[in-house]
Amino acid sequence: MSRIGKLPIAIPSGVTITVDSDNITVVGSKGTLSQFTMEGINLSVDNEQATVTRVNDEPKIRGKHGLMRSLVNNMVIGVSQGFTKQLEVNGVGYRVAVVGNSLKMSLGFSHEVNFALPEGITAKVEQNVITISGINKQQVGQVAAEIRALKKPEPYKGKGIKYVGERIIRKSGKSGKDK
Repeated sequence: MSRIGKLPIAIPSGVTITVDSDNITVVGSKGTLSQFTMEGINLSVDNEQATVTRVNDEPKIRGKHGLMRSLVNNMVIGVSQGFTKQLEVNGVGYRVAVVGNSLKMSLGFSHEVNFALPEGITAKVEQNVITISGINKQQVGQVAAEIRALKKPEPYKGKGIKYVGERIIRKSGKSGKDK
């Protein structure tokens, strides 16, 4: 039995899960998320919890058991609480501002970089910290990774965009001759 797949999913108040033949829909205060059902995996919803089971122990189906449970759990958390990722911008002259539904960034290039935020994702900028938030965990992580990829932190001075709490391994630079 899968260690993650066998755990029940707690359903908070205000969240409803609807299961039909090929889709799982989760509705909460922050929005609605939908996920297709994987073959050989069943979801049963009781009063305040949901349980993911599999029809047999074939390796293909066993591999999907924990994944399906994690996907449904992330949907429940997303529609009730939401997900956030924080990015930190380091560098002299590096600036970020939210303009409408996009981020306008000065990252040391000869031009400003405009990053259009997809639907369902919001961004907030305070000082040099960008906060990306939304209800879909995968989408929040993907947008944060794309923003970080615009100017990855370099190892000498640490300039660039990094996750809050990310540790950048620093290099010492040139050593020169010892005279």
